Amino acid sequence: MSETKSIIRNPILPGFNPDPSILRVGDDYYIATSTFEWYPGVQIHHSRDLIHWRLLTRPLTRESQLNMLGDPDSCGVWAPCLSYADGLFYLIYTDVKRYGRTTQGGSAGASLRDMHNYLVTSPRIDGDWSDPVFLNSSGFDPSLFHDDDGRKYLLNMLWDHRPGHNRFAGIALQEYSVRECKLIEQRQLIFKGTSLGLTEGPHLYKRNGYYYLLTAEGGTGWGHAVTLARSRELTGPYELHPDKYILTSRHRPDMELQRAGHGDLVETQNGETYMVHLCGRPLRNHGRCTLGRETAIQPMRWSEDGWLRTVDGQGLPHSEVAAPALPVHAFGASPTREDFDSPQLPLDFQWLRSPWPDELFSLTERPGHLRLYGRESIGSLFRQALVARRQQSHCFSAATMVEFEPEHYQQMAGLICYYNSFKFHYFYISHDETLGKHVRVMSCLPDQVQSDTFTQPIAIANGVPVNLRVEVDYERLHFAYRVGDQDDWCWLPEQFDASILSDEASLPGNPNFTGAFVGMCCQDLAGTCLPADFDYFDYQGRGFRPNPFISAE
Repeated sequence: MSETKSIIRNPILPGFNPDPSILRVGDDYYIATSTFEWYPGVQIHHSRDLIHWRLLTRPLTRESQLNMLGDPDSCGVWAPCLSYADGLFYLIYTDVKRYGRTTQGGSAGASLRDMHNYLVTSPRIDGDWSDPVFLNSSGFDPSLFHDDDGRKYLLNMLWDHRPGHNRFAGIALQEYSVRECKLIEQRQLIFKGTSLGLTEGPHLYKRNGYYYLLTAEGGTGWGHAVTLARSRELTGPYELHPDKYILTSRHRPDMELQRAGHGDLVETQNGETYMVHLCGRPLRNHGRCTLGRETAIQPMRWSEDGWLRTVDGQGLPHSEVAAPALPVHAFGASPTREDFDSPQLPLDFQWLRSPWPDELFSLTERPGHLRLYGRESIGSLFRQALVARRQQSHCFSAATMVEFEPEHYQQMAGLICYYNSFKFHYFYISHDETLGKHVRVMSCLPDQVQSDTFTQPIAIANGVPVNLRVEVDYERLHFAYRVGDQDDWCWLPEQFDASILSDEASLPGNPNFTGAFVGMCCQDLAGTCLPADFDYFDYQGRGFRPNPFISAE
């Protein structure tokens, strides 16, 4: 434990883990990331060396803290901010209820959004968090700044819906009263942003008599960047960094880490400065980020002119960077197989929107199984019985075994590769009045003229468990099944396009901010809640396989 490891390999949080907020308390480091429509809300990872990270907790676990029923795709929890003061952890987050697209191009039309900002606290990072304090609804990406005089201030980007106005109007500041549990005084617009536009993701720091304001600009796609400004006064005016942005890959298509932006700073015990930021790793052949927006980290340095820069001064995100001078602290690897023997859902898994999981699934109704109750259709914004985990590697194998006896075509259950309500490949079991019990694939394709496609149904036997399997190698996706005691896998002849499970595969104007998941789901469109029992779930990230049909045993 005393040996120092020299290299951090990025991304440190692979798979859908965007908008990182980093915090050090003593020798422990924590990163909070956005979860959007996935429940429970906010992922918090833990490290002691900035090299190795483990998923520790998700703090928003009950209806009083978060109810996302009806939240559109890629809405819900945006850009949490984690801080610590007065013996308490503070967590600020947005719940976006309406994304708001104008029917007119550019800024000609109004773009209405509903987004509510909340604060919760806890004396323990992994404990029960408080019921929320409502803060405001004026914009998203809120953060809390603790000044050295004990006063606290909320920052958020300010949304201007008016036609002809800059919708990203800048960064607003307003004091927060701990005693009154509310914002006080009037908000002030302290920074209007740069010519890059789309100013968001504010974080404020104080150093050597300056207030430093870190923001994200250029949008969370290929033009993303981290900008920095400073002022002697909290409310400004803020002077822009001489390099304009301090981290970006917007002009470097050769970099492995694209879309770099939305940063946050942390100082180690030894005074070293690091910046976490989101990034994306596009598929080579398609340029699409199926792993969503991930979290990476870069060492930084304060120059003699009082400005922050990357260590090499180039402002680029690197895949391998120098680790801090800290003892190495590794964690055990997550299991590749979950047998659902615990009454709690394994931490890697989440579900969609609902604060009432008992309506969707049970781990105690049939011990040793995950029982999903057939609920609403794939794509429902309300009650979906879908339990899944993140895809965290460009190549992976996943499999499950399900016991399910559908009575008609409105009942379905199976294995799903899912991005959102209009992007998925669903390998499911159902029943047909002529064919009987069968398997087939339903795909929803956002980049095709015909968006919904089905493979031909394949009849299978009743009354026996069915194993379902998926193999993904970059954009190549294959399904297989095995019925009862059958030894060999039966491969479907079709090759499916995994690249549609990405931010970039979309019609213009739709919000796409999450990432690919793989998991299990069950529907009963007749409303009778027929259950499906899943005995296990395997997930294994791996290297590329030229032949996807080799045995995974």
